[in-house]
Amino acid sequence: MPPGEGTAAVRLRPPRNTLNERAVGWWRVQWLLMAAAHVLPLAVLGALIESARFWLLLSAAVLAVAGVAAAVLFPLWWFRTHRWEVTEDAVYVRTGYFWQEWRIAPMSRIQTVDTVRGPLEQLHRLATVTVTTASAKGAVRIAGLDHEVAAELAERLTRITRDTPGDAT
Repeated sequence: MPPGEGTAAVRLRPPRNTLNERAVGWWRVQWLLMAAAHVLPLAVLGALIESARFWLLLSAAVLAVAGVAAAVLFPLWWFRTHRWEVTEDAVYVRTGYFWQEWRIAPMSRIQTVDTVRGPLEQLHRLATVTVTTASAKGAVRIAGLDHEVAAELAERLTRITRDTPGDAT
């Protein structure tokens, strides 16, 4: 069968949906925890080791400032960049910061749909939907969705893929 005949053509285009605004707070907490994991040991060592106190506390302060700056700036940037959309034909996702990645998962290639809510996601009432396909590139993830939207999306994807014939190619 010639390409495009008998199946709807799936093309690369900008996805329409943004993530939930609470994703910005979720990402900020992740940045701050990551920064704290580096700052706190330096600060404790600085308090305990008098001969190296200045350099340890200076390093802790520099990392703290960098961590707070990253926690303020990067999540806003990511929120503007990340997009997703689901149609009857495919799942579209655009992610990336410096190098943007656009992924399309045709419904006929979807194998599983998973919803995950880690502790920080639960705190922010968010969830991640993972769409596993037959692609060597790996699963398509939509992180930062409202947990109710994620549950509805997983149900919708399950229904659409159940009703979509498999790809014979």
